[in-house]
Amino acid sequence: MEENEAKNTTSENIKIEDSILLTIKKLLGIGEEYTNFDTDIIVHINTAIMVLQQLGVGLQDKVFTISSKDDKWSDFINNKDDLEGIKTYIYLKVRMVFDPPQHGPTQEAFKESIKEYEWRLNHQAEMNEKGV
Repeated sequence: MEENEAKNTTSENIKIEDSILLTIKKLLGIGEEYTNFDTDIIVHINTAIMVLQQLGVGLQDKVFTISSKDDKWSDFINNKDDLEGIKTYIYLKVRMVFDPPQHGPTQEAFKESIKEYEWRLNHQAEMNEKGV
């Protein structure tokens, strides 16, 4: 295994980019091995996923939640749906609750980004539903 590939693989050979929890932890700057905040992060991820589902984004035939690092992005979204922004959206939502920026303008920028992602993801989900 190449060095770069080894860095992005967990001990159970789950790629960090595949795991919802590990992706968000990486974006938050928390190492995979540090699990003290996993429950908190999982709760916040599930809240963001709930909002996305209410917007018509992601899996719609059942309520989707994660419970561990084994839950994958492909369980929530189809690769063909062109919704990579979901990862950034969930990160921003989790960051605002878990570790909000202390600088007011930065908080406002995060809030504006969240609103924009909600609109864009909802629009993309509607376009995908129509087959466009």
